[in-house]
Amino acid sequence: MLQRIQTVWILLAVLGAVFLFITGQDVDVFGSFPVIDASSVVLVVIGAFSLFSYKNRKRQIMLNTVSMIINALLIGILVYWLQNLSGGIDFPEKGIEPVFPFISVICLLMANIFIRKDERLVKSVDRLR
Repeated sequence: MLQRIQTVWILLAVLGAVFLFITGQDVDVFGSFPVIDASSVVLVVIGAFSLFSYKNRKRQIMLNTVSMIINALLIGILVYWLQNLSGGIDFPEKGIEPVFPFISVICLLMANIFIRKDERLVKSVDRLR
């Protein structure tokens, strides 16, 4: 069912990936290959697939875990990029790109908590039958 609370959390994580795609256009980490753009598109696709696989909770947890790993790698890449910019990390004019994967990781973690809660509820109801 799409009206569950974990759907909202997954949707917020997908929005974080979309905002990263929009704001990450100027990020140049590995030369001409757009790492941030490609990984943002992958995160949106995985998030959409996870959003609509609400009947298979184990697959949803697995997809969210993969998204969390990709977001953690993105946080590392973006912090590396910020460290190598002129002016250091203290320069206030720098982008907010690392915030979006961090928010997405928190949202996906919350979604996994609520998915596991639903899984326990379904198992307890099946036990009563």
